[in-house]
Amino acid sequence: MLVVRIRGQECPRHTFSANIRDVPLLEIRNLTKVFPHGESALGAKAGGEVRAVDNVSLDIHPGETLGLVGESGSGKSTLGRLILRLIEPTAGSIRFDGRDLLAASRSEMRRLRRDLQIIFQDPFASLDPRYRVEDIIAEPLIIHGTASNDAVRARVLELLRAVGLDESALRRYPHEFSGGQRQRIGIARALALRPKFIVCDEPVSALDVSVGAQIVNLLAQLQRDFGLTYLFISHSMPVVRYLSTRIAVMYRGQIVEVGDTDQITQRPAHPYTRSLLEATPELAI
Repeated sequence: MLVVRIRGQECPRHTFSANIRDVPLLEIRNLTKVFPHGESALGAKAGGEVRAVDNVSLDIHPGETLGLVGESGSGKSTLGRLILRLIEPTAGSIRFDGRDLLAASRSEMRRLRRDLQIIFQDPFASLDPRYRVEDIIAEPLIIHGTASNDAVRARVLELLRAVGLDESALRRYPHEFSGGQRQRIGIARALALRPKFIVCDEPVSALDVSVGAQIVNLLAQLQRDFGLTYLFISHSMPVVRYLSTRIAVMYRGQIVEVGDTDQITQRPAHPYTRSLLEATPELAI
């Protein structure tokens, strides 16, 4: 079993046995997002614009984790939100499970969102402080009407156990939990509707080293248990290498290199990829 280091912690790298079909679950073609000056925090000059995502094309296959790595401001999180239509693209196309997401009506998109979920970066800001944990996890089930009233609580308990929490969490509020526990609650909420695809938007960057490693291991276990497909966004090459089947490298809004994890980390073709690896002592070439 391969061993890598996550911020100095030595961990076995997971390998996935999922059968990855030839037909992609997600097909992204020429996706572009342009923010006029004043809409983006990326520093456009006065009167100019920012191409936060620039002509990106990617395929993500069922059962795999595509790691998306790059420095802060490279467009990674914007790409994740475009895929989910949390923000609308300027140009391009997105097909999910054969369906054109950009052509979907509001009602169609609402149904599709059962299969498309996100785990946010900040576990402190992503949970409503006024809601108890039971209500936070039950909310998607109630909104989408996927479980009867009697079944909702049982499903919430099932999800809590799946992420390593127990019944004692049900009636408590987010402020009563640690950062790692809050992220587990956020993961349980993302799993509530049994999605096929989850965008993991830097889910461990706000956590301590040991807690982050536990969350990464949890995500790997959940992928095996529930047959999930991930887009895992991070600026950390060791974390991406640990979890990913393939890696896409993003620089200034563009994908500059895509390949199998071993190829990207051992035989990178692009100078920017090499610079990312050289900045990580454990993976230096």
